[in-house]
Amino acid sequence: MFTGAFTALATPFKNGRVDEETYREFIEWQIEQGINGLVPCGTTGESATMSHDEHERVIKICIEQSKKRVPVIAGAGSNNTAEAARLLKFAKAAGADAGLLITPYYNKPSQEGIFQHFKAIAAECPLPMFVYNVPGRTGMNVSASTMIRLYKDIPSVIGAKEASADLCQVTDILEQCDHDFILLSGDDFTVLPTLAVGGKGVISVSSNLAPHKMADMCRAWFAGDTAKARKLNFELFPLNHACFYESNPIPVKTMLSMIGKMGPDLRLPLTPPAKANKDKMLDVLLQCGLM
Repeated sequence: MFTGAFTALATPFKNGRVDEETYREFIEWQIEQGINGLVPCGTTGESATMSHDEHERVIKICIEQSKKRVPVIAGAGSNNTAEAARLLKFAKAAGADAGLLITPYYNKPSQEGIFQHFKAIAAECPLPMFVYNVPGRTGMNVSASTMIRLYKDIPSVIGAKEASADLCQVTDILEQCDHDFILLSGDDFTVLPTLAVGGKGVISVSSNLAPHKMADMCRAWFAGDTAKARKLNFELFPLNHACFYESNPIPVKTMLSMIGKMGPDLRLPLTPPAKANKDKMLDVLLQCGLM
């Protein structure tokens, strides 16, 4: 169920509100393009600026619109353990297939604190969980030993979104966990190397723009067509860079507006990109044949 390319969905806004019609159309397009799964309310979806009501509504729309055609991993993380448990309970009640829970940011807990955070959430709600390790945003890393402990000691922890970009750490985790552990790359730059060491796929930013290509790269790898996977990886590389010219999701949302998939509206403190970066984004879209 959790293999291949999952899009970390951008959330369209209009007049300060979630643009529900555009969001449904975007989800439908992603599925038509062959994406393997969807992730609402992650970093790319601007979950940090959503109210609880909006967060729940966005997850519900995604589950309703996808109609079980692809799995949905609902963003449900927080640096408040009780709040994360509440969000995960909602995701389960709404019909999500799993939850994506970021490690506690700002608080900077110890490795033991990270473990106890997820243990407490699991005790409140048995929905399968992916641990989201993104040191660049949280200011701390989930060590390989902690990730392995989470998987081995908490049955509902079924995998991780690894955005450390540390292939040594990824390899260490995969070496010590059994084959059922689902490690998904959290960096579009490291998808192919992650697959090569035993990863199962990616939760991707770039696939907002090129879902078919990211999904095809994963399919090619699992089909044993390494030459095709490598070719698609190189084709995606300029887009991967463009998605991080500025803080995510500023570039991807700007480029989605350029190709007519949603408006460019961002919520503060995010602001539109610098003109020089916007010009470069346009060049990349043209280079990649997306315009």
